[in-house]
Amino acid sequence: MNATSPDGATGRIVLLTTSHRVAPGLLSWPAWQALHGADRVLCADGAHPQLPYLREAGIAVEEATPTAEELVDACAGGHTVVVVATGEGEPHLTDGLARLAGSGRVAMPELELLPASYDLPGARLLDLVQVMDRIRAECPWSSQQTHKGLAKYGIEEAYELVEAIEEGDRDELREELGDVLLQVVFHARIAEEGSPEDGEEPFSIDDVAAGIVTKLIHRHPHVFGDETATTPEEVKAHWLRTKAVEKRRESVTDGIPLGQPGLALAAKLSSRIRTAGLDVPLPTGEGVGYALLATAVEAEAAGVDPEAALRVAARAYRDAARAAEGLDGQGTAEGLDG
Repeated sequence: MNATSPDGATGRIVLLTTSHRVAPGLLSWPAWQALHGADRVLCADGAHPQLPYLREAGIAVEEATPTAEELVDACAGGHTVVVVATGEGEPHLTDGLARLAGSGRVAMPELELLPASYDLPGARLLDLVQVMDRIRAECPWSSQQTHKGLAKYGIEEAYELVEAIEEGDRDELREELGDVLLQVVFHARIAEEGSPEDGEEPFSIDDVAAGIVTKLIHRHPHVFGDETATTPEEVKAHWLRTKAVEKRRESVTDGIPLGQPGLALAAKLSSRIRTAGLDVPLPTGEGVGYALLATAVEAEAAGVDPEAALRVAARAYRDAARAAEGLDGQGTAEGLDG
């Protein structure tokens, strides 16, 4: 192997990496400069998504899988060789080059790792969509699921997320956020198929994202428009006014799901009524329900989430029961109902 020319020029190797989450052909300016200035451009994958765009731009790309030694030889005489990396990142080349450099017996060319395209924040969501597409198509269980069949899992995952937040477990929080996100992507993937015969128009995850983006911009004119809001209360009041107009609601209580847990329902009603400035006396009656309603309203007015407060007390009750049994104070990860 002759790694140098008579004048001692060792050349340059550029390992060009690209992200599959960015549209092919959208490369950085330094990447295009390196490609146009190279003596040779190599790629081991003849089906690499970048190749049609490189060739359209006048870049001659050779389909080849050189060894580290061959690559060093190709640079002899001061030549520049660009390697368009495959999805694996060419570990055989980088490892081989590292071994050659470590041997001390070869004059090594300059080696540059050049990211030609970058992932933007949120880019891994594209991977999730692709994985979900494949699971929906190929998994015997996932391919049969419906919105109604998945509904219970959405509720379970939401409760597990709340528990992770209340426990202060960051690792668990990250995992549970992923599980909730999965529910969103799964439902959107099912909706993409639609059922026109039943009057169901299909929609995709992009439609879901576009809808919430539009809603957020419209309901935050103090961020994206000319209005001002200096307190959280002003922001919430504007949000409710805008929402009432959008939904054409007659009452401040419209749109509150009555099927949610009782304490949360009472607190939500109290919040809406209080924010609207209505003077609504609590209904009088006998029994535990009215007492719980009064407690929930009192808690909400004091800025306390009654559901969360009750869960804290219930955990203490559980720990006391375990202590009475001679066990440690911490329950299992399965929650209060085991």
